[in-house]
Amino acid sequence: MKYVGAHVSASGGVENAVLNAVEIGANAFALFTKNQRQWVAKPLTDESIEAFKAHCAAHGFEPHQILPHDSYLINLGHPEAEKLAKSRTAFIDEMRRCELLGLDRLNFHPGSQLKQVSESECLTTIAESINLALDQTAGVTAVLENTAGQGTNLGFRFEHLAEIIDQVEDQSRVGVCIDTCHSFVAGYDLSTTESCDAVFRAFDQIVGFDYLKGMHLNGSKKELGSRVDRHHSLEQGFLGLDVFKYIMADPRFDGIPMVLETIDEEIWDKEIELLRSFEN
Repeated sequence: MKYVGAHVSASGGVENAVLNAVEIGANAFALFTKNQRQWVAKPLTDESIEAFKAHCAAHGFEPHQILPHDSYLINLGHPEAEKLAKSRTAFIDEMRRCELLGLDRLNFHPGSQLKQVSESECLTTIAESINLALDQTAGVTAVLENTAGQGTNLGFRFEHLAEIIDQVEDQSRVGVCIDTCHSFVAGYDLSTTESCDAVFRAFDQIVGFDYLKGMHLNGSKKELGSRVDRHHSLEQGFLGLDVFKYIMADPRFDGIPMVLETIDEEIWDKEIELLRSFEN
């Protein structure tokens, strides 16, 4: 079964994210469990946790349909010790917030080397950060998102993701989220059925579909290989619709949250309908 939704607002409390997902006809959603542009947030209240769980139960959302995202400030590969420690503390807090909400995965961008260390050193630091977080939490999978490769961000090659996973001690609690826009601008051509076959064959060989725990379904404002992260609506930009038809018809993408981060939330309900029209 395909689970399709969008990254909805949790303004006023995480419990509101569930209702916002229902409003657009989603059976999957993403959310921030705290303000994504602040290091520290107030703890989740018991009332908010209970309301979130009650809304999920009432509307049929189970943990495997929900893909929370961590703060954009976190860099688990930071080359400076003090800033790395700050990122690790914040990431562990995000994992614990997921635990409290009964969620089973947390999506995050791997990290950046900031031109201070080699790619390999940074990837090792990211893996060490994941190991620390898994040691201090339970039941939540750390889900690496492939990036556009903008600036010094790593994770834009499938090999980066594989190198991190190889160094994670508990590989049952690490996974991957593939973003269609990020993949395209990183140089993976997803514009035709044939090129999708090649890209996802490479993904399976290098990383493995067993690690796929979520998808971000986004069009691209920028060209193939541009390494510029600019999302677009599904029917606009350079990517085209073939990749979304491919994903929606392929059973390898069943059973995971597939989330829109497209630029016009006013048409999310229409984009969800469009995606569902591509199912076999």
